[in-house]
Amino acid sequence: MKQFTAVQLKNYLESGEKPVILDVREVWEYETCHLENSMHISMSQIPARLDELDPEDEIIVLCHYGTRSKQVITYLETQGFNNLINLEGGIDAWSKSVDSTLPQY
Repeated sequence: MKQFTAVQLKNYLESGEKPVILDVREVWEYETCHLENSMHISMSQIPARLDELDPEDEIIVLCHYGTRSKQVITYLETQGFNNLINLEGGIDAWSKSVDSTLPQY
């Protein structure tokens, strides 16, 4: 499974890349803090909303710490997605390493 650290993702996005950023946390978590221009689909809703994702897109999946996002990536791979990247450490790592203005919870 391909992974980016928070700093690697920041640099990747700053280089002009435009992947889909898929946040799989619960609604209250997403409302607490999220990455700009991210798409929100809670982990439990992924199977029902699979048609909202394009298997051809590069998709960076994130959650709070990186565990749920790994599970979602495993599921998406079984559905024919293969251009997936996990944000190692999740939004927590992003708020600690990249953007300290994001609330930690």
